[in-house]
Amino acid sequence: QVQLVESGGGLVQAGGSLRLSCAASGRTFSSYSMGWFRQAPGMEREFVASIAWRGAKTDYSDSVKGRFAISRDNAKNTLYLQMNSLKSEDTAVYYCAASGVADPTEFEFEFWGQGTQVTVSS
Repeated sequence: QVQLVESGGGLVQAGGSLRLSCAASGRTFSSYSMGWFRQAPGMEREFVASIAWRGAKTDYSDSVKGRFAISRDNAKNTLYLQMNSLKSEDTAVYYCAASGVADPTEFEFEFWGQGTQVTVSS
């Protein structure tokens, strides 16, 4: 198993930037594909971005493509989400997740963090 703890959320004005981090512990971080998801109030959780276990392949939802960047540092057991040009509709709780599948669908993430709140004021 792997334990995940997100940090870096907060309040930011529209057009601003934030970088989320997800610290992993437990089994070897580099053996997991990783992802970011978010859930806005009253909405279902949605996929944001994912990165393969070696970082060679990334994927983004259309709503964040070109604004957000997912990356990982396997030496530090940490996953990142750089969020630029933030919009009010990006307001949500952001979760990191891990999958033992090499190229997972959004439904194949097994382990989840507790989430970090991102609020974008307009």
